[in-house]
Amino acid sequence: MTDDERAIPEAIRAAAIDWWLRRNERAPTRREQRAFEDWLAADPRHDAAFQKITSVCGFLGAKLPGARIRKAPGRKRKIAGVAAAGALALLFQHDIFLYLRATHVTGAGETRAVTLADGSRVELDAKSAIAVHFADGERRIALLEGEAWFEVAPDPARPFVVAAGSGAVTALGTAFDVAVAGERVRVVVGEHSVKVENGGAGVVVAEGERTAFTGGAEASPPARTDVARATGWRRGRLIFADAPLGEVVATLARHHRGYVAFLDPALKARRVTGVFLADDPLAAFDELESALGLRLTRLSNYLILIH
Repeated sequence: MTDDERAIPEAIRAAAIDWWLRRNERAPTRREQRAFEDWLAADPRHDAAFQKITSVCGFLGAKLPGARIRKAPGRKRKIAGVAAAGALALLFQHDIFLYLRATHVTGAGETRAVTLADGSRVELDAKSAIAVHFADGERRIALLEGEAWFEVAPDPARPFVVAAGSGAVTALGTAFDVAVAGERVRVVVGEHSVKVENGGAGVVVAEGERTAFTGGAEASPPARTDVARATGWRRGRLIFADAPLGEVVATLARHHRGYVAFLDPALKARRVTGVFLADDPLAAFDELESALGLRLTRLSNYLILIH
């Protein structure tokens, strides 16, 4: 990203996106066209921001389904407003639905500690969300996205259950970490033990052990793990040992104020070992690009394409 692009305030970027969407929904009226031209002339950064969003949408039109270029009758050839706007909307609608479902949610790069009504404590990693459902016979928490560390207050009459993916993690008087990445769920136990159920089977995971499951498959046999390394995010460190690139990028993306996408899904299988600062994901992406020989196309720092 150039110094000029960094100098464009977020408010101008937002206005440019709004102008782009409006102009691609339909032909502007004369009054709208004059207002648009006045906006462009008011500040050279306005034109720079508008040209940037136009180039982003043109790139999406070539790369993403449903965002293709069409020719409208009686008008110049342009990116179809509804289709391309829909492609951009895919980047944002997931967050909107998440906020509607969640009781507690964190934004990009944000962590938060929450004390629940029963005295249990939850630490949420960046871009994470939980929905709390307490009843007389059960305390159920749905980890909707991201990662969280749970320290459970004892209450034998009401089991503490974390629903994640298609499975459930039941606390057996414990502290533990649960991470959701797509269909994959990983559980790491810091104290005592938990019961992990998925795919019609259950397994007890003891202190200092981890397990994981994907989709409807049974959880993997418990294995010893370094709890401090697995939960490094609590101390501002993202630590990976022979992890798939897809998982690494998904974790870094939670700390990035923007969106990251793979244009070549096969790259997700590449293996990564490294330690990255949670508060500087852009530096981490640069390191990955250099170490793995990747290509990163930055359509501003808010949208990064890996290929």
